[in-house]
Amino acid sequence: MRKKITVVGAGNVGANCALRIAEKELADVVLVDIIEGVPQGKGLDLLQSGPVQGYDVLITGANDYEPTANSDIVIITAGFPRKPGMSRDDLLMANYDIVRPAAEQAAKYSPEAVLIVVSNPLDAMCWTAFTASKFSPNRVVGMAGVLDTARFRTFIARELDVSVENVAAMVLGGHGDTMVPLVRLTSVSGIPLAELLDEAAIERLVTRTRNGGAEIVKYLKTGSAYYAPSAAAVEMAESILRDKKKVLPCAAYLQGEYGINGLFVGVPVKLGAGGVEQIYQIRLTPEEQAQLQKSAAAVQELIDVLNRKASAQ
Repeated sequence: MRKKITVVGAGNVGANCALRIAEKELADVVLVDIIEGVPQGKGLDLLQSGPVQGYDVLITGANDYEPTANSDIVIITAGFPRKPGMSRDDLLMANYDIVRPAAEQAAKYSPEAVLIVVSNPLDAMCWTAFTASKFSPNRVVGMAGVLDTARFRTFIARELDVSVENVAAMVLGGHGDTMVPLVRLTSVSGIPLAELLDEAAIERLVTRTRNGGAEIVKYLKTGSAYYAPSAAAVEMAESILRDKKKVLPCAAYLQGEYGINGLFVGVPVKLGAGGVEQIYQIRLTPEEQAQLQKSAAAVQELIDVLNRKASAQ
């Protein structure tokens, strides 16, 4: 029996997730969106690409969750995109009202699935999906660190004119301005980054990474990134479906790790058939730990807002 992935949200991120899943022949795909006709039309268009691109999976679209039943993975991309001048935090309340019912429906029809959350603000939407689905913590994970690390690796490779494949990096923390690129553990074919670039250049690349999403929003003006986010989400889905056990930086539910409790924060995890199978605790310097705590505090502020909203309802 073939695997099945539901992608919630048939916008740019969701449609590209579906395409990448199909091209890897990971699973059959169900695209879900509230706008009538959009998931059906995009699903049919993607399906008809199969004979040309050489993939053979079933791609369908729906406006409700019944066709998603028994999905192995549900990728939640639905929500409002960022616009110029808008922070991820501005999206909080609007996307809470989208992600919460999506997670509830996903859990209802696919009680054994793993949820991969892409919607922003990422860490808060992971918490929303976690509380709404009532899934165990290992079966809710957020796409953030994979994307942020990819951006950091890209900027380093371009700066040094080397292959991105030779750049190893890790970005921790919340998906936003407080993320923590671990410069100390960043290298090019094993050569520490600090031996290749001076401090000013490294800081410039760290700042650009932290503002990576906003830079793209500034260019696009009417939307946000979708090619790299979809690639990151599908790398996570592949590691889970194929039990590859990749170690990737993802937003995971922490229960005391790194001194953080009850929050989704970006940390290195092992992704396999069980979802988040292990959280790795890196020995951080006092400065790195302080940065991570600052990032977690920013996530906590968003959760406090959502808790007040929930208690007021």
